[in-house]
Amino acid sequence: MQPTGHLRGDAVRVAGDARQRFYDSRGYGRPLDGNEIALSRVEAAHLLFRGDLSGVALAPDADPVGFERFFIESAAAADRFAVRYLVYADLRDRGFYLSPAREPWPGGDADVADAVDFVAYQRGSTPDTGDVKYPVQVVGERESLRAAGLVGRTLAVVDEESDITYFAATEGRIEGATDYEPPERLDGVLLSDRVVVWDAPDPLYERGFYGQPLTGRAAAVEGAIQLSLVEAASLAADGVLSLSASVGAAGDGSVGTADGTTPDGPAAAVVARGRDVEGERFDRRLAVYKRLRAADAVPKTGFKFGADFRTYLDVETVEDLPHSEHLVRVVDADHRFSPRELSLDVRLAGGVRKEMVFALTSVEGGEGGDGDTPEDAGDAVRDADVEWLSVGRLTP
Repeated sequence: MQPTGHLRGDAVRVAGDARQRFYDSRGYGRPLDGNEIALSRVEAAHLLFRGDLSGVALAPDADPVGFERFFIESAAAADRFAVRYLVYADLRDRGFYLSPAREPWPGGDADVADAVDFVAYQRGSTPDTGDVKYPVQVVGERESLRAAGLVGRTLAVVDEESDITYFAATEGRIEGATDYEPPERLDGVLLSDRVVVWDAPDPLYERGFYGQPLTGRAAAVEGAIQLSLVEAASLAADGVLSLSASVGAAGDGSVGTADGTTPDGPAAAVVARGRDVEGERFDRRLAVYKRLRAADAVPKTGFKFGADFRTYLDVETVEDLPHSEHLVRVVDADHRFSPRELSLDVRLAGGVRKEMVFALTSVEGGEGGDGDTPEDAGDAVRDADVEWLSVGRLTP
């Protein structure tokens, strides 16, 4: 005869030999006095589904109900019960012991974030050992989740057909080995959305992988390099790039001299143009670009992959260019992911054999408001806070 549970608040209490039967042998629930245990609703539902509980009484002196009635009542009483149950049951079927980690469910004493729903222990471990393998956050397909604070969590996304996709969110580490120092001085012309350096030294592109050469069949012009605005702003902020002329924004036909670009110098001129072209995102992308270059990685546009940058960790020469290792998408520190957005990014990165990294970036000041021209382009970079988040598919 299987035991019966009794609902008390949000916990199902089971007496008799429940501690030995469920907690000691299979890690269900939390021990109470004697041999009694308290189960969360999702644990009780799983035991009902397996036939290990004969029923649960929903009120004192009430007749016990089976899985169907208990499931419906719990879905009405407990937030997001259905999606949590699906993930709990799936991980149990995969051989993991789990403990609920979010109030008001009992159990789970692991030190995890409030958003974590339950912890899955290392195979062979029990709640007594506390050897956590996966801190699991359950997310429905139509929910959103904050990008900040995801590092260290396992995301279990439940889609509309109740299939579950798991993602591992870890700290992104991008550390390169590209040994290249730009020249002390470059002269360029600021166009509407890029900078041309007419007499760039060969190593700027060949070794540093800056810009793109102006090339063509039977070209009579040599050494001309087109820099993106973010590349140019970075070089100007480092005091490398100066401007000999400036074409008006959006090709308005005006041409200015170097002195006419901006009274604050070439770096501010390029940053101002970047904000005109891209808005406040330019400051965040510039901050991330600078961080990647400082880590001896080479960031190039990730446009073909729907990202902000792709990265090369060790460039010796573009003639023998290695495979790029990461896709980097720059998002605001307060960004909220939709699971569909996250899945698309991770799937695409995996399909082209790259790691998907999100740069969560906040920039204090320099966001492009009226009269917000910095004295130098280093303002946005110095004040930026960047958190690196790597997300990949996981099979528990």
